[in-house]
Amino acid sequence: MEEQRLTPEPEPGMPEESPAAPAPEPAPEPAEDPAPVAAAAAPAGEETMPPVPSLRPGDVVDGTVVAVTDDGLLVDFGYKSDGSVPAGELRLPQGRTATEVFAPGQVVPVMVQQLETADGTPLLSHRRGVEAQAWVWLEEAHRTGDVIEAPVTAAVKGGLVCDVGLRGFMPASHVERGYVNDLSVYVGQTLRARVIEIDRGKNRVILSQKIVLEEEHKRMRDRTWTTLAEGQVRRGVVKGLTDFGAFVDLGGVDGLLHVSEMAWGRVAHPSDVLQVGDEIDVMILRLDPTREKISLGLKQVLPDPWETAEERYAIGSIHEGKVMRLASFGAFVQLEPGVEGLVHISQMADYHVHEPGEVVTEGQTVKVKVLRVSPVERRISLSIRDADHGGGRSGGFQQQWGFEPPQHHREGLTLGDMFGALFEESKERMQDRDREEI
Repeated sequence: MEEQRLTPEPEPGMPEESPAAPAPEPAPEPAEDPAPVAAAAAPAGEETMPPVPSLRPGDVVDGTVVAVTDDGLLVDFGYKSDGSVPAGELRLPQGRTATEVFAPGQVVPVMVQQLETADGTPLLSHRRGVEAQAWVWLEEAHRTGDVIEAPVTAAVKGGLVCDVGLRGFMPASHVERGYVNDLSVYVGQTLRARVIEIDRGKNRVILSQKIVLEEEHKRMRDRTWTTLAEGQVRRGVVKGLTDFGAFVDLGGVDGLLHVSEMAWGRVAHPSDVLQVGDEIDVMILRLDPTREKISLGLKQVLPDPWETAEERYAIGSIHEGKVMRLASFGAFVQLEPGVEGLVHISQMADYHVHEPGEVVTEGQTVKVKVLRVSPVERRISLSIRDADHGGGRSGGFQQQWGFEPPQHHREGLTLGDMFGALFEESKERMQDRDREEI
């Protein structure tokens, strides 16, 4: 007998059934969450400890000072126990102690020296931590050209030692724009400088204040030139003196104040009027931007004595004056600084004078009578002969000088004596003007 088929045959047009898929295995039981287990393990009311940071010797971190003693610092640097900074590993200003510099709660950089020591206390170094951070800062300043502050701690042969987190050196040629004679005056000062050379391998940092000053001077100079104009009165500082004048700083730009422009009177040497460091008002007389030259005047901002000379030296009035110099045709007598008059040789005595030196000498004080005043021409004609009580030709010399002149001096005046004064005076003043321009 044929076996009986257990599954019915499919009807025509119906797809055959696919084999039955195996029953899925039951899903595994979920594991218990470790967090609740850990939480359950912790005693009630206690917080979990933060993870200990991964630190190695040589790492630099910021730590908080816990305690300060003469032996050093105790610092919390985030490790499982506080670290110790021995006194020898502190970076202290010269002459200062740890208790004067540090205080609990202060944040300081430290370098890890050892994490495990014999007594279990990590060993740290404040000095190395500061230097490590300084190298990073200085290398960045060198790359960007930033200006840094450099406290000067010592003056040594050839330059200055600066504290920039580590030892920096500023050569003497890089301290100022000009030569510096005494470097010791900079000790204790804080200078602005640029890092011009850095080499960590050679432990070398070279600084320059001169570069900073030169850049600032150039900016000031360019700004000042755009504001200068002839006829301006500017405030300046006397920077140097020479035999022929003074150099005045107008703000990054130096101008020359010639000795002939310092006063209305004659000036023997600029030091008679000015000193280095004086602040003065000067007038700009001439500008030459192409050659970068400026001519200055000081007397132009001072009262001109000739403006009131006609009132103070009226015709016929008698005054005392000082003989400043002699010429072949007479003597120039200063009535006040800036006001000189000419005593022509014909007005020196009531007799014929061959040479002015026969009557007066330079530096002598004499009485003179005003004959003519011309403020416009800046001239005054004077007479020694008529100054004795306004006297005339008789007896004047005897009363003025106390003796009678030799017989050959009593000759009459020549036409040259009487009419040559104006010509000779003009000639002398033109020669003076030429010498001043030179």
